[in-house]
Amino acid sequence: MNKIQEVLNRGVENVYPDKQSLEKVLMSGKKIRLYCGFDPTALSLHIGHAITLRKLAQFQKLGHEVIFLIGDFTAMIGDPTDKVSARKKLTKEQVNKNFKNYKKQASKILKFSGKNAAKVMFNSKWNKKLSFMELVNLASHFTVQQMIARDMFKKRIKEDKLIFLPEFLYPLIQAYDSVTMDVDLEIGGNDQMFNMLRGRDLMKKLKNKEKFVLTTKLLVDSSGKKMGKTEGNIVNLDEEPNNMFGQIMAWPDSLILPGLELCTDLSLKEIKEIEKLGPRDSKARLAKEIVSIHHDKKTAEKAEKEFNRIFREKKKPTDILEIKVNKKINIIDLILKTKLIDSRSAASRLIDQNAIKIDDQIINDRKKEITPKKGAILQIGRKKFIKLI
Repeated sequence: MNKIQEVLNRGVENVYPDKQSLEKVLMSGKKIRLYCGFDPTALSLHIGHAITLRKLAQFQKLGHEVIFLIGDFTAMIGDPTDKVSARKKLTKEQVNKNFKNYKKQASKILKFSGKNAAKVMFNSKWNKKLSFMELVNLASHFTVQQMIARDMFKKRIKEDKLIFLPEFLYPLIQAYDSVTMDVDLEIGGNDQMFNMLRGRDLMKKLKNKEKFVLTTKLLVDSSGKKMGKTEGNIVNLDEEPNNMFGQIMAWPDSLILPGLELCTDLSLKEIKEIEKLGPRDSKARLAKEIVSIHHDKKTAEKAEKEFNRIFREKKKPTDILEIKVNKKINIIDLILKTKLIDSRSAASRLIDQNAIKIDDQIINDRKKEITPKKGAILQIGRKKFIKLI
């Protein structure tokens, strides 16, 4: 009973049609089939995906059948959720390249081998077989009014921005995933509620079956914006340990408690104890827990020591990237040579913000010519250090 209560409450925003109905099914001992879809629109899963992965894992531990669905078909359409303009269209080759390491990253949380292993499925398997007539028949179960009721479509119409037909079809294609896999439950972030409920509608119409929908809470910053690629504050699951630790330490204090609840397996009792430590130490514990999950405990301890070395003790990193410079070079060209910054405009902004130093001296002139000095340390922002050789 305690485990079922935790799976239905921890990090959960809503359950449709209601939490009590799903609780009744779980308490009956019936084993259900559930899934969460992950569109490979980037080379790595991120910390937001880890929230739904953790919820899948909780159901898996209760003995239920879990499907890790890679949306290789839907990724080529582009989920319009929360987007004020259409996503950039991806090719099949790009999508295939993106999901190459998804299973490996997810395996830090989900079990893909042994007893009750999670299944990996791809929605291109059934969607690419749909005939035009079948697609039209599926579309007949939904109305244009249903789709344009979404806030982001209303905003685009108001701002005279384009809405492409495939974006209208996206919820329908996601809904068809539920029907094809014949699932009992779909899990996703609260921002996916509209899409997941369309799957519930389609299940009722085509299979006369109830499909539960569980939405998880989102990691949002102090302004209410979710952590994500668009906002530029995402933490990728394949991030190097020291960077991952530092990225989490850069989170606002308001994310500490949500982060502990959504991104770790710590008990609520342990979280209350950590809260007493104060913002700095509790955030460090959060960072250590997350790095431990996606790497390992020993690596997390090293990352914490390295962070303290740089930001508490004000020392240089233990391991510093080295680049060869054998002639006088403009500061912007030097920054780009590190490959840590990808554009001249970004490098210029850093210079204007006094975020560039050489041997602790601020460089605030974009036209500054740097004469190579063996062993000189170029610092970009607070976290990036490069030795010139």
